[in-house]
Amino acid sequence: MLNHIKIKKGHNIKMSGVPSSEIINIPSPKTVSIKPMLFKGVKPKLLVNVGSVVKIGSPLFFDKNKPNVKWGSPANGSVISIHFGARRVIENIVIEIAGQEFEEINQMSSEILNSAHREIVLNNILDANLFHLIRQRPFNKVANPKDNPRDIFITAYNSYPLGVNLPKLIESEKEVFQKGLTILSRLTEGEVFLTSDSTLDFKNVKNQKISGPHPAGNVGIQIHHTKPLKPSDIVWVVDAQHVITIGKSFTTGKYDPSIVVSVGGSGASKPQTVKSVAGANVQSLIVDQSFSEKVRIVSGNVLTGAIVNEDDFLNFYDTTLTLVSDEVKRPFLGMLAIGSNKTKYSLKNTFFSFKQKLFDFNTSQNGELRAMVPLNAWEEVLPMDIHPNPLYRAILSKDIEEMEKLGIIECDGEDFALCSFACPSKIDVGGVINEGLDMMELEI
Repeated sequence: MLNHIKIKKGHNIKMSGVPSSEIINIPSPKTVSIKPMLFKGVKPKLLVNVGSVVKIGSPLFFDKNKPNVKWGSPANGSVISIHFGARRVIENIVIEIAGQEFEEINQMSSEILNSAHREIVLNNILDANLFHLIRQRPFNKVANPKDNPRDIFITAYNSYPLGVNLPKLIESEKEVFQKGLTILSRLTEGEVFLTSDSTLDFKNVKNQKISGPHPAGNVGIQIHHTKPLKPSDIVWVVDAQHVITIGKSFTTGKYDPSIVVSVGGSGASKPQTVKSVAGANVQSLIVDQSFSEKVRIVSGNVLTGAIVNEDDFLNFYDTTLTLVSDEVKRPFLGMLAIGSNKTKYSLKNTFFSFKQKLFDFNTSQNGELRAMVPLNAWEEVLPMDIHPNPLYRAILSKDIEEMEKLGIIECDGEDFALCSFACPSKIDVGGVINEGLDMMELEI
């Protein structure tokens, strides 16, 4: 019987500029980038220099802590710049695209997979420079190939605003998605859980359905409601689009860096879903947009993404580019105003705007950071059996033992992003959770 997880707490943000699920082909970007500093738990060591010519799949750098984990190039061309930050931290590797030459990788037929041992499959993924597609919980960092994960979790549901319609995408790539699932199933002695808001039926995995508001699509929420993490557990997580990448790459014998990206938001003149490549230049993704006002560009979803500019690049794990109006006008009477469809958004139907299906958000916080008031605002949108208020206080006091008792091992900042959105005190709850996880990891 199909397991059905029902999420009651949370909130679906009604953001305007929802892109169509139809995938549009756009011109290929002229440049792409990988940002080593954004991969958690990684100490990168360069394998290329400025001027190096690389093929699609050629290794660009490796992790000093895990030398057999390398990052394949998402493009064929020349390395035109490498940006370093403070203390020589590698911030950005930019490649100018020149062609479509690939590094060949071992194909894996269904017959081979049916009898392949874990080490064979694992080594093929490492040799193909694709292991960084797999992350681990706790700490949401690039996984260690030496670990044997308890289980593997894949979410096929984007519940955050403006996300790609994953069930539709999976249906169009059904065969290679199944191939990717079969490959991943060989990497654990436990289960592979595939969770979606629609009914999926794939082999070599446990299919389960989830319903309810955001953050139901977050893999951390799905782990919590399926098989919660214990302090000694390690589980691996893989994005649904990267399952397609793995399946397609080992079917063709070539790394396929293509991804589907949703481009939308209140600042988008033409919300759409486009096909591009990992780390694409932002300009190539907004070429069809015309901005009549100032717009903030966010790589990722509006709750957890990072601010970028037109000359920047899409972050590696992001499949959404959010465009938010940056025109903030002070409303007449401020908080005393009864609210309108343009100026007030309500989680509790306090303002007239709750009748509006979609809301034109801008970048205003509608207030500044202030003293924390425990009004249960966090608890009402967090569908986890965790007390966010005491956990927040334990992190601020750097009480490692109390943090562990309160279940921080199960947490990640993205699962608390909605708490930040709902917080009347404008506290970045998700950011504090990530600080606590960093402290916990150092302690371990």
